[in-house]
Amino acid sequence: MNAILKNVFIEDAFPGAALAVISTPRGLVLIDAPPSPEDARAWRASLMHVSGGMQRALVNLDAHPDRTIGARAMDCTIIAQERTAQIFRTRPLTFKAQGDETGSDWEAIPGLGSIRWAPPEITFTDRLVLHWSESPIVLEHRPGPAAGAIWAVLPDEKVVFVGDAVMKNQPPFFAGANLPKWIEMVNLLLGPHFKGYTVVSSRGGVVSPAVIKAQLDFLKYARERLDKLGARKARPEQTEKLIEPMLKKLKFPASRHKQFAQRLRYGLQHFYARRYHAGGRREDD
Repeated sequence: MNAILKNVFIEDAFPGAALAVISTPRGLVLIDAPPSPEDARAWRASLMHVSGGMQRALVNLDAHPDRTIGARAMDCTIIAQERTAQIFRTRPLTFKAQGDETGSDWEAIPGLGSIRWAPPEITFTDRLVLHWSESPIVLEHRPGPAAGAIWAVLPDEKVVFVGDAVMKNQPPFFAGANLPKWIEMVNLLLGPHFKGYTVVSSRGGVVSPAVIKAQLDFLKYARERLDKLGARKARPEQTEKLIEPMLKKLKFPASRHKQFAQRLRYGLQHFYARRYHAGGRREDD
C-alpha cells in the first residue's frame, strides 16, 4: 500500500483495478474491490492498519467486473452512479467465471467459481458529496469509458480518482464506451480545472500529464479509424485490422499481448456493432 497523502493510499498489487482507501475521522472510504475473494480478505486485513473511524463505504467507479466482482466480500455499504445500478439490475444474481473473453484481468484468476453480485445500495445521478471529515469527497458522474463511470474528487487535497478514463500502457475497454464523452472527459483533466491535481488511474496508479495526453491521442485515433470503417459500412469483424496498429502505440510486456489483443478484439467489435453497423445508434445519441 502506497501513501499519496497521509490519509490517502493506493494499492496495485492485486489483479483487477487499482484500489484506494481514504481515511477519515468517521471511517474509511474504499475505492473499488479486488475480484478474487482471497485478495479481498488480504485487502481487508491490510485496512485494519489504516487509522480512521469505524464506518466503511465502498465506491464503485463503474460496473466493470474487475472492480465489482469482489464488492460483496468487502462487507460494507456500496455507492455507485445510477447507470451502474441499472446494469446490475440486468445481470444474473450470481457471477460465473465463464462466457466471452473480454481481455479483463479477472479472466486470468483461477478458481473464481460462482460469486453473488453486490449491487450498490446508495446511488446518485450527477453528484454526491460525502462529508466524513472537514474535507469533502465528491463523486461526479463522468461517462465515457462506461455509462455509469464516476470520478472521486478530493478538492482540498487536489486528488482525483478517474477509474478507467486514463489507462497507462494498456488498451481501453471499448465495448460500453461513448468516445465523444470519453474524449471530453480526458480533455477536462488536461484543462485548468484539474491543474495541480494528482490524477490516479485504476490501470496505472498516479499518472502524469504526458500519460493523460497519450490517452487522449489514443482515443482520437480510435475514433478516427472507426469512423472510416463506419463510412465504408464495413462489417464489425473488420475492426480486427485495427488491433495491431493500436497495440503498437502502447508499451507493455510481451506476455500480455494476447490478453490486450483480445481486449481490443472484443471491445472494438461490440462498440462498432452498437454504434455503426446495421443502423446502430450514433455515438452521441
